[in-house]
Amino acid sequence: MAPITDIREISRIGYGFMASQALFAALDVDVFGRLARGPRTLADLAGQTGLAAGRMSTLLTACVALGLLAKDGERYANAPASQAYLVRDSPTYFGDYFRFQVARQIYPTLHHLDEALRGRRVEFYAKMGDPAEARAFSIAQHAGSLGPAHVVARLTDLRGCRRLLDVAGGSGAFSIVLCRANENLHATIVDFPNVEPVARELVHEAGLENRIDFVAGDALQVSWPADQDAALFSYLVSAVAEPQAVELLGMAFKALLPGGRLLVHDFMVDDDGTGPAMAALWLLNAITIDPDVAVLTPGWLAGAVRHAGFSDIALEPVVPGITRLLSARR
Repeated sequence: MAPITDIREISRIGYGFMASQALFAALDVDVFGRLARGPRTLADLAGQTGLAAGRMSTLLTACVALGLLAKDGERYANAPASQAYLVRDSPTYFGDYFRFQVARQIYPTLHHLDEALRGRRVEFYAKMGDPAEARAFSIAQHAGSLGPAHVVARLTDLRGCRRLLDVAGGSGAFSIVLCRANENLHATIVDFPNVEPVARELVHEAGLENRIDFVAGDALQVSWPADQDAALFSYLVSAVAEPQAVELLGMAFKALLPGGRLLVHDFMVDDDGTGPAMAALWLLNAITIDPDVAVLTPGWLAGAVRHAGFSDIALEPVVPGITRLLSARR
C-alpha cells in the first residue's frame, strides 16, 4: 500500500474499532437475521429486539453508513454480503466467528498489545482452561476455518494418504473437510483437552466419528502417533515462539513416513516486509499470543521447513492477502 498523505486516512485507521463494535452489536441483537426475509422498518426492528427506537436508529444508521445495510425510505435491508455471511441460518454464515472469537477473545486481548510488544505474555490460550471459553473459541474458530479448509482441500492432493495428523486442529474443521474430500483418509486431532468435547460434537455432526480421533494435550508435550502420511499445521506456527515452531516442525518430520506430506497453513507477510496489510495485522495480533513468535514470511518458513529435513517445498495463497499454504515432503 502506498504511504498515506491525508489526515482522514489516519482517522480511518484510528477510528476503525468503532466500526467493528457496530458490527458486533448488530450481530448480538441479530439485526441481519431479522432482515433475512425482507426489509423492515425501524419500528419493526425496535419491537423485535426490545431496544429503544432511538438507540436502534443510531445502530441502524451506523450499519447503513458502513455498507452493512441499505435504506430505502423508512425500510432497512441487508447488503448482499450481510445476507450471505451474517444471517445465522445461511450456509455461509460467518457471524459467530466475529461475535465470539474476534469480539470476545481477540479484541480484548489486543488491549494488551503494548505489554506484549515489551515481551510480556498475555496468556491467550490460558482461556482454554475454562470449558465455556474453550467451547466459544472452538465454535467460532470452526466457522472461520471452514472456508480456508475447502481451499486447502482443493490445493492439496492427498490421494493415497490414509493417515493425517492435524496438530492443534481445534474444532476439526480442516480434518472434516479433508476427510470428506478423501474417502480413504483418517485423521487424528491433537489439541487441548477442553477443546476435544466440542470437536467431537462437530465431528459427530459431520458423520465422521469413525474416521477422526483425538489426542488431548499440549502439542509440544504429548506423544504424537507415528507413521503418518500427512501432517497439518493450521494457524499453529503463528501461535508459538520461534524456537517452539522449529521444534514442532522437527516433530512433524519424525511423525511422517518417508514421502509424507507436510502442510502449513498460516498468516504470512511478504519477504520484503511491505504487507499485505491484513496478514501483517494478524501477525501483530500473534504477538499477544506469544511475544517471541516468528516474523512469518515465506522465506523464513521455507528455511525452517528445509532445516527440519523436508524438501519439494511449494507455496500458494489460500485466503488472498491473509494466509498461504506451504507444502513439503519428508
